[in-house]
Amino acid sequence: MEEKSMPGQRNPVYGIVQRQRLNAIFKELFRKSIHICSSFIPFFLKLAYWPVIGLLVFALIIYSVSEILRSKNIEIPLISKVTEIAARKRDENRFVLGPVTLVCGIIAAALLLPLDCARVGIFALAFGDGLASLMGKLFGKITIPGAHGKTAAGSLTCFFAVFITTFCCCQNTLISLIVALCAMFIEILPLADFDNLIIPPAIGLLFSLLSAGTLVSG
Repeated sequence: MEEKSMPGQRNPVYGIVQRQRLNAIFKELFRKSIHICSSFIPFFLKLAYWPVIGLLVFALIIYSVSEILRSKNIEIPLISKVTEIAARKRDENRFVLGPVTLVCGIIAAALLLPLDCARVGIFALAFGDGLASLMGKLFGKITIPGAHGKTAAGSLTCFFAVFITTFCCCQNTLISLIVALCAMFIEILPLADFDNLIIPPAIGLLFSLLSAGTLVSG
């Protein structure tokens, strides 16, 4: 017989769905807080460039070793727990690649570009990509076709976040608009965790090219 909930009682299936949604939101909030914290890296790079690069490489190595050991059921205190809390459902029982691409993207931007340009790319990753996913989880109702679940709310959040942070860096409306549009386009692409790797150097390079051109006087 089909089990019906009594008047005044909440459907247990509804409760399970709500708990799953809250858990997904918590994971997204935790994961994207790490993204947003990466916005402090340009400040530290300005203070001590090579030591910070060295620390990023060291963190990358430690994390990678920890994930390899975790895949063999050997957990590293704190690191493995943090990874477990932040991991998406698609990452369960797999090497969680997001932190690797995040750090590699930041290092690539810092090594290949002037620091002012790298800062724009890192901010685009920290605030644009970081807030896009979170707002998409919280408020996304309209999905974008072919974008693997990306939402209009998330992509618009990415656009405005990148526009504001870029404008704060250069005070140029047109450059900020172009950079924000390109960042939003990259964010929409179904790149999984590889957008972390692409956004900082690509957006930083675009900003460098635009700043060096005639748009700088606009």
